[in-house]
Amino acid sequence: MSSADSPSTRLATRLSFLVAGFGIACWAPMVPYARDRLGVDEAVLGGLLLCLGTGSVLAMLATGALSSRYGTRPVILAGGIALAVILPFLAIAPTTITLGLALLVFGAALGSLDVAMNIHAVDVERDAARPLMSGFHALFSIGGFTGAAMMTLLLSLGVGPLASGMIGSLLMMLALILAAPRLLRTRSADDAPHFAVPRGIVLLLAGLAAITFLAEGALLDWSALLITDAGLVAVKHGGLGYMLFAIAMTLGRLTGDRLTAQIGDRAALFWGGIVAVFGFAVLLLAPMASVAMAGFVLIGLGAANIVPVLFRQAANQTIMPPGLAVAAITTTGYAGILLGPAAIGLVSSYAGLTLSFWMLAGLLCLVPLTAGLAVSRR
Repeated sequence: MSSADSPSTRLATRLSFLVAGFGIACWAPMVPYARDRLGVDEAVLGGLLLCLGTGSVLAMLATGALSSRYGTRPVILAGGIALAVILPFLAIAPTTITLGLALLVFGAALGSLDVAMNIHAVDVERDAARPLMSGFHALFSIGGFTGAAMMTLLLSLGVGPLASGMIGSLLMMLALILAAPRLLRTRSADDAPHFAVPRGIVLLLAGLAAITFLAEGALLDWSALLITDAGLVAVKHGGLGYMLFAIAMTLGRLTGDRLTAQIGDRAALFWGGIVAVFGFAVLLLAPMASVAMAGFVLIGLGAANIVPVLFRQAANQTIMPPGLAVAAITTTGYAGILLGPAAIGLVSSYAGLTLSFWMLAGLLCLVPLTAGLAVSRR
């Protein structure tokens, strides 16, 4: 059994984050193949993709209680294994209904893994007595880059979606086999609560997480349209901004633990929020493409460590059990990244996309404004 503050346990935690990011990224390049195989239009495809998000949110609602009762290790392993097993089936699901059901299960596996690994990371970081959360989240981003790049390469070389998915599944299984004996075997006491309604500081932390994830989701789904409609870049280069944002966020998280240890969580939230809001202003006021790209980089660097700090503060609060607080924040944040882009689209249909992004920047101002309230004085 591994101790919480040991290199092997930290490695297992990083592998869990890597598997989650890798798994969801492996699916993204397969979407066009699924659309063509089933012969569906964008409206039906959107409904199918909603199944993934629905499964994730439903699983997240239950995972906090399951992790509290049985420990995070079995939930991480069950979620990771299910993610790997379902991935190849997404490449061959023969009907719209079967693909929708597969995506529902795939999303549920991802959601349960996401919550359990964050609860596990909180336990590991608390026993280490130093910031580790940003580094864990960086591995999720690295997994996303690796999964998307590997699948794109395999598909471009003529390897079929099924074979590519099976290769991805095999790599995920190997990572889980390596992680399994090193994950913590902990669970709450039998008389400990396994469910609690978020309140007080937990609601604030969850709200800030939802806003931050909303900003990330809006950049993913709408930033290309924002800069191409403004005439800053050609349509074929529309994804460049989000790519720079994602790279900056990953770099920010790789260095975030060291930075947070030096300046503290309150300063990390305050200045991170300030830099992110300033980045939005630079992006929206940019007269040329290079300035807009700088805005994307600033947003990524500023937002990089906000969510890891929020998870750490969930472990510090005393209103509800830390694991249940982390579950609540994860679920709310994921709902923000899932539902937020749709809300941006609705608002932009009446007020325009630029004004919608200004409203998003205004919401993000709540992060530095409430940094003093969000960070425990313990």
